Amino acid sequence: MSPLRIVFVTGLAGAGQSQAIKSFEDLDFYCIEHLPPVALDAVVTALEQAATRDVAIALDVRGNERLGDPCAAIDRVIRTHNAQVLFLDADDDLLVRRFSQTRRRHPFSRAGSVREAIDADRRALAPLRERATVVMDTTNLTHAALKERISAALVADRPARMAVTFVSFGFKYGVPVDLDLLFDVRFLRNPNYEDALAPLTGDDPAVGAFIAEDPSLEPFVEKVGDLLDYLLPRYLAEGKAQLTIGVGCTGGRHRSVYVARRLLARLDGDKRFDLAFEARDLGRAW
Repeated sequence: MSPLRIVFVTGLAGAGQSQAIKSFEDLDFYCIEHLPPVALDAVVTALEQAATRDVAIALDVRGNERLGDPCAAIDRVIRTHNAQVLFLDADDDLLVRRFSQTRRRHPFSRAGSVREAIDADRRALAPLRERATVVMDTTNLTHAALKERISAALVADRPARMAVTFVSFGFKYGVPVDLDLLFDVRFLRNPNYEDALAPLTGDDPAVGAFIAEDPSLEPFVEKVGDLLDYLLPRYLAEGKAQLTIGVGCTGGRHRSVYVARRLLARLDGDKRFDLAFEARDLGRAW
């Protein structure tokens, strides 16, 4: 197996591919954008001869068919170099806003409205999404957060480790699209109905104490913890680079934050996992 490490960067138009490439550049990757699939094999050979170590490649996946089949090209490099595929996704409403703000044409603009173009893009890229080693939802990620997610999932050189990210969120704002596992904690006592607790968050001790009084909490944490103890080593053995675990409540401020941190704490100290926490909706106006 060649020491050359290759990550293919792909995803929906407007989901942040250019920013992801910049993140890889900051992480000392040699980056190539808009590469025709037909040229991939020759480029990989040249990179090997140049003793290049880390490469991020964004293929031209929407170009003329005569420029090559991106799926076939990626499959060849996966077989020969154990390459990884990063697929960037985002919420449709955000993608519509991005194209409206930048006034750029969507690659599938001939499909009709921007929403119809996004739908056409999703269908066209479905085969690439199926090949993805890592799927990232960039809807609520800052540029810095995207770089951290990329670094944790695709750049860490430590062997046999998996990036595990717990994401707390509110169902009222939609479910993150990149979740591997999802747990709904709306059955727990809701601090939002307590005047003194409503403006606080799940990180506040008073809110945590209130939720902890619910007799359903501890059995839930124990059962989910046992499930994670069973599943995570098996995902790791399968070669999964990143696992994203969603914990949702109504607004994403109280119960989901507290429970996600409780579940993360159970894994703390396990050197097989690089742990991270994101409170997706904590910054929304209360």
